[in-house]
Amino acid sequence: MILDEYLKAREIQAAEYNANYLGVSNLLLMESAGGAVADAVAAKVKPGGRVFVACGLGGNGGDGFVTARHLADRGYSVKVVLAGNPNSIRSEETRHNFDVAQLMTGSMELGIVEDSSQVEPIEADAIVDALIGYTYRGGLSPVIRAMISAINASDAYTVSVDTPTGLVVDTGEAPEECVEADATVTFHKPKTGFRSKPKQLGKLIVAKLGLPAEAELFTGPGDVLLVQRRREAESHKGMFGRLLVVGGSETYHGAPALASMGAHATGVDLIYTAVPESAADGVSVISPSMIVVKMKGERLTPENIPQLRPFLDKVDAVAVGSGLGLEGETKKAALQLIKEAEVRKLPLVVDADALKAFGEGRRKLKVPAVFTPHSREFEVLTGRKAEGDWREKGAAVEEEARRLGSTILLKGSVDVISDGAHTRYNWTGNPGMTVGGTGDVLTGITAGYIAQGAEPMQAACAGAFINGTAGDAVYAEKGYHILPEDMVQFIPYVVEDAVEGKMRLA
Repeated sequence: MILDEYLKAREIQAAEYNANYLGVSNLLLMESAGGAVADAVAAKVKPGGRVFVACGLGGNGGDGFVTARHLADRGYSVKVVLAGNPNSIRSEETRHNFDVAQLMTGSMELGIVEDSSQVEPIEADAIVDALIGYTYRGGLSPVIRAMISAINASDAYTVSVDTPTGLVVDTGEAPEECVEADATVTFHKPKTGFRSKPKQLGKLIVAKLGLPAEAELFTGPGDVLLVQRRREAESHKGMFGRLLVVGGSETYHGAPALASMGAHATGVDLIYTAVPESAADGVSVISPSMIVVKMKGERLTPENIPQLRPFLDKVDAVAVGSGLGLEGETKKAALQLIKEAEVRKLPLVVDADALKAFGEGRRKLKVPAVFTPHSREFEVLTGRKAEGDWREKGAAVEEEARRLGSTILLKGSVDVISDGAHTRYNWTGNPGMTVGGTGDVLTGITAGYIAQGAEPMQAACAGAFINGTAGDAVYAEKGYHILPEDMVQFIPYVVEDAVEGKMRLA
């Protein structure tokens, strides 16, 4: 997850997932949001004034119910209206705060409108627009349309929660009706579409909610959310990427197989695993789903490159290095393969022996790439050591990533991931993952997401988190008796739990 000055809707959700993972619940964030909106109303309207709060069925509506409670506590005359059927409330936190509002019969009025004909003119000194937040992409219901019209027809001071209802936060466009706010209280950071300063925003107020900085600094389930694509009913083979994995030798056939298995677990549609003849049979028997490209000889050599070109022409990404070996001809072939990928503008994941070969003549690549070294390989790749605590290592990795123009994922007790502009840290994983093959699984996960269209930095952050979490799941069952193939079995479950927002550290 890379969070800059302005956020896209998906990044907002990812940051909230990571905050939840760290123990800061949506209920806590919602409480802070409601207090911030109440402050914005109080800055313009004195206690005793009339406030109308329009709430939707999602999280934005929950913020509105909290706002109403805060304003009632401060002595305002509050009427809060839910636009929709209470049985359709989508958020657990919104349900909680709606239930609280139902009990506050002595301090504020609660109404429900399920039909546009029930929407009446609004008489108030201030209006809080909490109908729809950053999730809006188009398609307003009749009752929401009617509420927007009523809000815009009023002379009351209007405060929108996070974004005016009807505004698409990623673009700043309003394809349908849109609330015309006097002020917008947006949370954590401004949204990408706010750069164009849409007139509907009014005065923009950025409110901090106590979302921990670690939600952006450390990897978490939100990083998985950013890279995991949703499969629609009309999806077909090839839409979710094609990957070429090149590795293996007469000694190592398990490494490229594990990389391919890791990629398969992310949902890549087609994976071609190119290995020498000496390793092909061993790879083939691991899984019937393996598409094995049998290269002539005992190890990769320049003579194999013509055989690989047809596959390079039809894939979306390449992972190279797992189990290649360091014979002179193999290193030469690995470098030639990287150049072939550059010609085709294919993103790369460079690992293990290919990484060592590349380090001998290091240069900036012409395509997006992820290098996945451990500490000794980092020294070969960059000519320097990454030493000190995790922040000191982060500074070194960031500097070298910037120099190489690529993303570096430094594996260790704390993984360091940097693209030269942003640096992240992954704390998942355990000492049992020092066994051979766990790094190959990581290579596969990272390459799998890149083949599906993820940016290298995002793929590397998600890959580190998933790989470490899968290793922790194996540890929970077996202790330190960890096999990389056991980790592969847990990857889909880790991904699903992350995307569904089920993960919690605290």
